[in-house]
Amino acid sequence: MHSSDSPITYRNEGEVAVVSFDDGKANVLTHAALEQLERSLDRAEAEAAALLIVGREGKFSAGFDLSVMTAGPDSARGLLERGALFGLRLFEFPLPVVLGVTGHALAMGGILLCCADVRIAAAGPFKIGLNEVRIGMPVPRFAVELCRSRLTPPAFTQAMHLATIYDPTTAAAAGFVDEVVPVDAVAERSLEVATELAGSLHRTPFRITRTNCRGATAALLRDSLAEDLGEFNVEA
Repeated sequence: MHSSDSPITYRNEGEVAVVSFDDGKANVLTHAALEQLERSLDRAEAEAAALLIVGREGKFSAGFDLSVMTAGPDSARGLLERGALFGLRLFEFPLPVVLGVTGHALAMGGILLCCADVRIAAAGPFKIGLNEVRIGMPVPRFAVELCRSRLTPPAFTQAMHLATIYDPTTAAAAGFVDEVVPVDAVAERSLEVATELAGSLHRTPFRITRTNCRGATAALLRDSLAEDLGEFNVEA
């Protein structure tokens, strides 16, 4: 899956669906990028035994496209809703999900880290976290609960309320990532982890267990999404 104007490419590596995200810039989440990511998940669910999403060197994702988020409440809410539904789909995806965190992961980029099973991060001067409160946006309920499930209690308060930004090493201690490796080793190590999971976990028991662990939470967060959207506004 690739077109010259798409930031998303898809390939199969054995039993692993490898989705590469590279827009040549900050890997922002636009409607077009999210559409391609959604299609990649459709394909992975049909073809693979594990999913790996890898960013571009130095950038995993800077989150939502700020030009859309600041174009007005309706514009912001539309992109927020789509991103939230993508994050929730990743959270309850019926295959193991590995992320190659190749650099900065901020705002929705940081939230996506809390939706995956294993996060392999690049060592270096990279920023990881949720900066919403510092840029005049509330952290929506879906993001709060997705992050609550992965962050340590002290880090949860720091990350949500205080918009603390971490480097990869402190992000690992906080619970945003699981392992830190040299930047040029992220893709290889991530594929190694995804390949091991694809080969060792039984697909049907994994899917059932995923639903048992996360299905009820995801359903509640979908049900409360209208409240998230209703209270969302960007402060000047």
